[in-house]
Amino acid sequence: MGQRDPLRREEREIISRELAKGNSARHIGKLLIRHHSVISREIARNGGENSYRATEADDRAGEMRARPKPRKLESSRRLHDVVNEGLKREWSPEQISNRLLVDFPDDPEMRVSDETIYESLYLQARGELRTELKLALRSGRARREPRSRAASSKGQITGMVNISERPPEATDRAIPGNLEGDLIIGKGSKSQIATLVDRSTRFTVLVRIPYDRTAERVAALLAMKMETLPEFMRKSITWDQGKEMARHASFTVRTGIPVYFCDPHSPWQRGTNENTNGLLRQYFPKSTDLSLHTQNELDMVAARLNGRPRKTLGWKTPFEAYSELLAESCGATTT
Repeated sequence: MGQRDPLRREEREIISRELAKGNSARHIGKLLIRHHSVISREIARNGGENSYRATEADDRAGEMRARPKPRKLESSRRLHDVVNEGLKREWSPEQISNRLLVDFPDDPEMRVSDETIYESLYLQARGELRTELKLALRSGRARREPRSRAASSKGQITGMVNISERPPEATDRAIPGNLEGDLIIGKGSKSQIATLVDRSTRFTVLVRIPYDRTAERVAALLAMKMETLPEFMRKSITWDQGKEMARHASFTVRTGIPVYFCDPHSPWQRGTNENTNGLLRQYFPKSTDLSLHTQNELDMVAARLNGRPRKTLGWKTPFEAYSELLAESCGATTT
């Protein structure tokens, strides 16, 4: 996986405005979909709450980016080994990151965010939707990709699993929980909404993606939404090769849901989603700012689509098909 997305000038301007309102780093972190520690460090290294200025902070960040720095899990063998031990015990990166605060309360060198740990993992989804995680730096040395290979993979998403490797049960529309996803884009390509549609029931889920479509933000918001769905609706997602899904590995680690990518310029490989996106343009025209819609409004639009009878469902609605499966799932759980 690539390096974590740095704070952008627009985000620093939001930090400055929110500080002027007296809001905390935790509040700002939730607003930007960033860990509050990232916001706290940004404020602390740029003069504190009373002196923070977005332009000066952005200029300083540009200067700092020019200085090469070793990756944290490379530079500290002790931290590397503690993280590795947590992974062996099947702890999540979030659990490891927070446990470091408990085990080493007075040692600032023993700190690493869960995103940094994710960046040191690689993920493979194959065959029976099995997910295998390994620490990329077990040897304590940097893993460097040969120049020839790096050049040939330019522009591709790291660790991408092609739709051709999607197992038959994910292709079969008779089995619910295999979703197709994409973004619909608003005016000037400056706003977006994530759309997810179940191949079997045609049940639609919409996710508000505020500000911009950075891979970190899309992965986090999709994961939060997927965690609200029942288990039978969380088998796989098929997406196009948009860079907004570059953090698919961290999404899969968090949710257990593998992501499969369509071939380039092949929208028919996620035809159910394409058709649904066409229907959604009735509510979200291309010439409008999609960021103006709240999540509640998106849920209402999804409910309208899920309430339309479908010929492919024997004129049942997607909501009815989904509800029947939910009842069956609950019945199986209680017996």
